[in-house]
Amino acid sequence: MKMGIRVVGILAAIVTIAIVGVGANYFLRYPNVPDPPPLTVDRTPSRIERGRYLANHVSMCIDCHSVRNFEYFAGPLIPGTEGKGGERFGPEEGLPGLLYASNITPAGIGSLTDGELFRIITSGVRKDNSVIFPLMPYTHFNNLSDEDLYSIIAYIRTLPSIPNEVPPSTIDFPVSMFIRAVPAPHESTPEPDRNNKYEYGKYLVNAAVCAACHTPSDKGDPIAGMEFAGGSEFKTHLGIIRTANITPDEATGIGLWTEDAFVSRFKHFAADSAKTLDPKTVGYYTAMPWTMYAGMTDQDLRAIYTYLRTMPPVTNAVVKYEPPNAMAVK
Repeated sequence: MKMGIRVVGILAAIVTIAIVGVGANYFLRYPNVPDPPPLTVDRTPSRIERGRYLANHVSMCIDCHSVRNFEYFAGPLIPGTEGKGGERFGPEEGLPGLLYASNITPAGIGSLTDGELFRIITSGVRKDNSVIFPLMPYTHFNNLSDEDLYSIIAYIRTLPSIPNEVPPSTIDFPVSMFIRAVPAPHESTPEPDRNNKYEYGKYLVNAAVCAACHTPSDKGDPIAGMEFAGGSEFKTHLGIIRTANITPDEATGIGLWTEDAFVSRFKHFAADSAKTLDPKTVGYYTAMPWTMYAGMTDQDLRAIYTYLRTMPPVTNAVVKYEPPNAMAVK
């Protein structure tokens, strides 16, 4: 009997050691990305301006890393919070832990080299080799051109410094281990051909991370055949907010929209008055940062429209908002 107990104990120890060994190997193997490049970005006026445009109106770095005021329609930014971070994303939104947007002003990233910033933006790997949960869309930013990445870095270096101690993000196990395999090395990407509306639109749709919000997912994985069909839910204290169907389906998507109508929809929110719209007057709340996307150029919006029109139409009628009392507003 004692021998049997001893054997069981030995086997248990072997299994434990094997599991620890596999875990240690996994931990050492991932993230599988190179060290930060020895990079120093030249902060030219043209780069800073391009970075300002991308960070505020396309890739939306400033949107996630600032504070939005959802007392108004589309949650315009609160002036003076640009880049300070601190926005909380938690389990109520279907996330495996508590995530906080980092401070990307000089008060938060002043100690990082340009190469370390470059690796964070493209691969989601911090200075200490820990991995950022891919709510930060580095898998999309990895495909930005090198020049656009340099421009974003040049711009955020110019943000006014805002001291703001942001709590560390915590990710539940085993997701905290699994995400270590997500980062990929950055491969140099050429500048997009702006004269090719389809290719340029494809580039911009990736840069703006449209698919992440407008493609519904199941347990974090995009549902096949539902690309850009909308319906992704954001459960908030304001109610349930869902994203729109932006496929060219004529009944439930943007199939009947002309290119001019598409551009006008965005440009409608460029006016200062759009930043103080009452959601109750509009009839619903939205997480879509219209007032920021409104700053995109007509050329870029037309290219995005061109690309979206090539997507397979998907019939998916979306109830865009349900208030806390579950009385759907359509």
